[in-house]
Amino acid sequence: MSTIRSTAAEALVRFLAAQRVETAGGTAPLFAGVFAIFGHGNVAGLGQALERHREALPTYRAHNEQAMAHAAIAFAKASLRRRMMAVTTSIGPGATNLVTAAATAHVNRLPVLLLPGDVFASRAPDPVLQQVEDFQDGTVTANDCLRPVSRYFDRIHRPEQLLAALPRAIQVLTDPAQCGPVTLALPQDVQTMAFDFPAELFEPRTVRFRAPPPSADELDLAVEALRRARRPLVVSGGGTLYALATDALRRFVEGHGVPVCETQAGKGALPWDHALQLGAVGVTGSPAANDLAREADLVLAVGTRLTDFTTGSHTLFPQARLVDLNPNALDARKWRGQPLQADAGVGLDALRARLAGWRADEAWTARARHAAGAWREAVEAFTARREVALPYDADVIGAVQRSSPRSTTDDVVVNAGGTLPAELHKLWRTSTPGGYHVEYGYSCMGYEIAGGVGVKLARPDREIIVMVGDGSYLMLNAEIATSVLLGKKMIVVVLDNHGYGCITRLQEACGGAPFNNLFEDCLQGPQGAPAIDFAANARSLGAHGENVRTIAELEAALARARAADRTSVICIETDPRRTTDAGGCWWEVAIPEVSPSGQVREAREAYERAKRAQRV
Repeated sequence: MSTIRSTAAEALVRFLAAQRVETAGGTAPLFAGVFAIFGHGNVAGLGQALERHREALPTYRAHNEQAMAHAAIAFAKASLRRRMMAVTTSIGPGATNLVTAAATAHVNRLPVLLLPGDVFASRAPDPVLQQVEDFQDGTVTANDCLRPVSRYFDRIHRPEQLLAALPRAIQVLTDPAQCGPVTLALPQDVQTMAFDFPAELFEPRTVRFRAPPPSADELDLAVEALRRARRPLVVSGGGTLYALATDALRRFVEGHGVPVCETQAGKGALPWDHALQLGAVGVTGSPAANDLAREADLVLAVGTRLTDFTTGSHTLFPQARLVDLNPNALDARKWRGQPLQADAGVGLDALRARLAGWRADEAWTARARHAAGAWREAVEAFTARREVALPYDADVIGAVQRSSPRSTTDDVVVNAGGTLPAELHKLWRTSTPGGYHVEYGYSCMGYEIAGGVGVKLARPDREIIVMVGDGSYLMLNAEIATSVLLGKKMIVVVLDNHGYGCITRLQEACGGAPFNNLFEDCLQGPQGAPAIDFAANARSLGAHGENVRTIAELEAALARARAADRTSVICIETDPRRTTDAGGCWWEVAIPEVSPSGQVREAREAYERAKRAQRV
């Protein structure tokens, strides 16, 4: 057997560079690159290996470990999980900064390879700088924080262990059911150790993505349930997009007259103006989707985790029988649904083939078409141009979409936590899978700007519009400088409502007084709340920056940003309390059972009434 003597770090890099994948444009590297912040623990081992192979596996410098992992996650999401990136850090704070991002990837079922440095396997210099010491367990390091948020975790104590660990890592990263973050903790001395690796480890290999078919018995039961249904509804989740099943979804709904609604992760599977597209469902859902969800007798859940925001904390369609089409066994068996464990596209086509001659009731399909059309008209009205003293999110969304010189479907909107996911879920219009990029599985504030960098890396041909609240911007904005460094232009629209407007409204809805969310309700020093100049901050990071006050000024600034040669940040002040009232449904947030406040007691009574409709 032919061998190549190499350090563990170089073997790892060469292996990653050798992985290939088939794309619409031909064969491409599975790993588009590595985001790296070097320090002790990865600079001498992995850092030198990456430098030697920088042409085959590009290395990108970032400014924050959490943010660069978010960028890698966003790249994978924008690539519909067909391509991915790796991330490497030093030990200690560099590694633990990955935990939030790893959880984001874990919840959203997105692939990212985490390569944190670790303490010496030899333990010769213990305790090394930044080492976390466990008083009862000598094997514990800071990297163990990543275990619960990794789909596969391994610590490489000897170079030859890579021979087993690397194939397992690729299997998890590309598996339709297990997909999620993989952590390979790399002790810094092991990275530099040499071993005679089999030469075939470094030969190019093309990864094949599996599309598991349904079992015959589960397909029989799902077909039987659907044939009995008269008012069926499809809830389309992210799995529809990741399975490249949008055409299969269209064939199914058009062939059987079944209306469709979308989760946050699934938005864009059908064009926004499709006749049977009801729009967003759930807590952030449209009235069209939620009204039909309350009356459906069967819900076909395709590629969705059925979170509380989708199900209205299990009050939105408790009357309906569930058929769960999902490659993941856990997701396919949620809430006593009829499991159909399979790839979304294969499963939908199998159902369509077996359901020849069956259609939803004509009255149900007609009602869905009417409701969908009425909602499209409502969206036009909510986002229409108008001048107000203080705009709210819908006004800004309308301005952004009108600003495109082409079809609005050419843009990709990027967002995460706060108020905007609700408004965007209802109001953003896209006809292209991937045109809506909102991280709402983990609702991770701080994802937005870093995520925009990752999306731009994946889709350099598209205009990337990052919409972010002032709270999220202040949490994590340094990757604006990374976008400038890499020449990855974005347009960042900051909606400044002077605090955490979303949580203020939730606080008040629970009967509480406004407290510690908006600046005006916070404990303040003698100078009061800061007057934050977001445009000046952006300019200090190398981007263009403008502050605007009106929708007309915003539209003019957007035109300049689209014509600019680098990232632009535009800030506009918005109303912290106004939202789009149409649609929505109950969401369970526990209210104190006893309280001296009459408002809290009233909120508790409403809470108890709502819980009586909950599916248990």
